[in-house]
Amino acid sequence: MEAAAVAMEAAAVAAVPVRLWVKTEPFLVGVLPVPPPARLGPHYLRKMAAYARARAAEGCFPRLSWPRWRHIACGKLQLGRGLAWLYFELFHSLLRGDPPRRLEWAEAEAACANADELERERSKLSVDTLQFLLFLYVQQVNKVSLRRSLIGEEWPSPRTKSPSLTGKSACENKNWNDQDHRAFVQSHLLDMLELLLEPEQLTASSHSTHSSLVSYEAVCALSFLIEGTVKKSRTVRPLHELALWQPCHGQNGYSKVSRAFSFPKLESWLRFCLTTNPFGMTACLKSGKKLAWAQQVEGTTRRAKIACNTHVVPEVFPMVIMSQVYKQTLAKSSDTLVGAHVRIHRCNESFIYLLSPLRSVTIEKCRNSTFVLGPVQVSVHIHSCDNVKVIVVCHRLSLSSTAGCTFYILTPTQPLILSGNQAVSFAPFHTHYPMLEDHMAQVGLATLPNYWDSPMLVCKESGDTSVFHLLPPSDFYTFVIPFEMEGDTTETPGGLPHAYQKALSQREQKVQIWQKTVKEAGLTNVACCRG
Repeated sequence: MEAAAVAMEAAAVAAVPVRLWVKTEPFLVGVLPVPPPARLGPHYLRKMAAYARARAAEGCFPRLSWPRWRHIACGKLQLGRGLAWLYFELFHSLLRGDPPRRLEWAEAEAACANADELERERSKLSVDTLQFLLFLYVQQVNKVSLRRSLIGEEWPSPRTKSPSLTGKSACENKNWNDQDHRAFVQSHLLDMLELLLEPEQLTASSHSTHSSLVSYEAVCALSFLIEGTVKKSRTVRPLHELALWQPCHGQNGYSKVSRAFSFPKLESWLRFCLTTNPFGMTACLKSGKKLAWAQQVEGTTRRAKIACNTHVVPEVFPMVIMSQVYKQTLAKSSDTLVGAHVRIHRCNESFIYLLSPLRSVTIEKCRNSTFVLGPVQVSVHIHSCDNVKVIVVCHRLSLSSTAGCTFYILTPTQPLILSGNQAVSFAPFHTHYPMLEDHMAQVGLATLPNYWDSPMLVCKESGDTSVFHLLPPSDFYTFVIPFEMEGDTTETPGGLPHAYQKALSQREQKVQIWQKTVKEAGLTNVACCRG
């Protein structure tokens, strides 16, 4: 009887052609690629939810101000102030997609003369409390489970592999793996829904009951993680719009009278409707097409695998995935890359130029290569790379398990040094191409503030400051991008720090003196003959 009831319910849900999936962005660029602090676990987040609701009049709910989050994070959760700001700013910037607003904030921050002024400016910021709770909760996706490790289920393992560009299975970064995203939400859906419940809908132990109601505002918050479509429409809609669609009310338990959803019915409806993200990495690898590179391609292209899903994505950020580029120079600047999430994997002894405004870039398991990137709106993450150079203007840079890598960057946030890095070098951004400043404006990146030389050591094991150094000015040279393009940028945006500009000027002066000496010496041409 129970099996029959489940089958009938499944058939009823199937009769309403709503397709839901877990959004890529909150996991891909919203989750730090590192296990979260223990105090950000579900138990403490439930306490934080209750605390915030009880202090709504103090700036905790429905929006959480930076001063109140700083108090909760530092005073209650025992997080460091730097880490508290990191999570707050990461979430705030994820939702602040309007480039003019980003530029306004950059201007305000750059105008601060000291730490007190900066803190006053930050105190004006606030975030949606319920969405922020979900954002903190999904940081658990990178939590290492001792139990699962012992029984062989912890990533990386065969159970969490997904297809690679070659068609074979391969262990994947959890931030990119949409199968992991769906599995995480399915496994933790009950906890996340309970986190969004109003206090009167919870038991004394902070759990739901069969009669608990989920507010419309809570479902709106859940739209931070879930979206979908109706019928065969290609229009992507947020969860709360789909949940209010009349034909779904019988399944998700929505009542117009209470303006709320039945907790058990909503949970059941979400579980049945959740499917694989049609625009995620798995779909990109299955249906993506090969990119045609605009500039000349040098070297062998036999091994290169490049896929994109720009031809199938209607209203979400596209993906471009590159793998096994070997001894090649590849260059691209076109609408195909604009706003794309780019993953570069297992490239060796290559030069790669992606000169378009990008959404995010992940570079993994690459060796002896140089990457010149257009402005990146959200984040650049480097993992398990050896002897690579990355030249980029980006909102955030993070690195883990790298060795001998150099980063020439312009960034308004502190570079994040995670675990496992060795011999990291930081240097100021030192190149330009004609469209660079236009592309920076498109993604909301300015020349100030610039924290290229102030990295943040995030993990305890990365606490040794000897893992990084600033490139000495004597070893600094500008980089010339060898392609012709239309545009107005003729020099490095923002210029160079004085010490580096001085080193370049002195080197140039020595060359001029040498040239003058040769010219004034009146030397004659000598023909050399070999016998």
